[in-house]
Amino acid sequence: MASATETPETVLHPFQENDGWLTRTEYLSRTIYWGIHAACLLVFVTGAPRGALILCAATYALRVFGITGGYHRYFAHKTYKTSRAFQFVLALLGCAATQKGPLWWSGTHRRHHSYTDVPGDPHSPREGFWYAHQGWIFDPHWGGTPVELIPDFARYPELRWLNQWHVLPPLALAGLCWAIGGFAGLVWGYAVSTVLLWHATYCVNSLAHIWGSRRYDTDDTSRNNPLIALLTFGEGWHNNHHYYQASARNGFRWWELDVTYYVLRALAAVGLVWDLREPPASVLNGTRGRPAELREAA
Repeated sequence: MASATETPETVLHPFQENDGWLTRTEYLSRTIYWGIHAACLLVFVTGAPRGALILCAATYALRVFGITGGYHRYFAHKTYKTSRAFQFVLALLGCAATQKGPLWWSGTHRRHHSYTDVPGDPHSPREGFWYAHQGWIFDPHWGGTPVELIPDFARYPELRWLNQWHVLPPLALAGLCWAIGGFAGLVWGYAVSTVLLWHATYCVNSLAHIWGSRRYDTDDTSRNNPLIALLTFGEGWHNNHHYYQASARNGFRWWELDVTYYVLRALAAVGLVWDLREPPASVLNGTRGRPAELREAA
């Protein structure tokens, strides 16, 4: 846990070569961000064709897994193992979610766990709901990739390249949506799907720290929220995750829906991933140490 006296200024990460030019172009990136939001209004022009709605659901589901199963549970927490080739596939899926590159996302998330709810946390709810939900992404303190926090994956040149050119997978996805469904496919399959995915992800940072139940007495404000878990394929079991972040499974009880974990189990069954880390009995029954001790296991 970081010192409570440390301020965000002490963890400022300047933009680097591997962050990509768009990241450093603040006004253009803001225009694109809000432009994608505004593009959702075009559904009043296109209507809601069945094919476009199916495309929206498909691109949402695939990219949710790219964030949860790829960026989060693999790159940020290393809760399972995979091949170098499938590692790149996971990074591509995560990039397609339009949440920047794998090194930036995962390194920043590791910082969140090191500084949760204290100065230095990129999206602490103590800074206000709006800031925790999405305001932080425009804060230059968190704009650069904290390479020193993710040296294990920064050693791969293909991941550094993807981190720099993180704009390419979203552009390719937008083009694919257009090719499949025309203008309606682009609006629903990319714009609407992306905005829904953004705010579902943001809810883990904001709502899941202020609304829900707390099974474990962690040193932060994390909460379990079944609605957010449904929308994010298991990430809403956030108190579970903060208590024991080393697990590939966030839903610790059989009734805690965790779609990401089910997909990982299916991928393990066909040999694409392996060594999924499970929470031990001492974690499930809450008898194993405080979160500060558990971080050592992660």
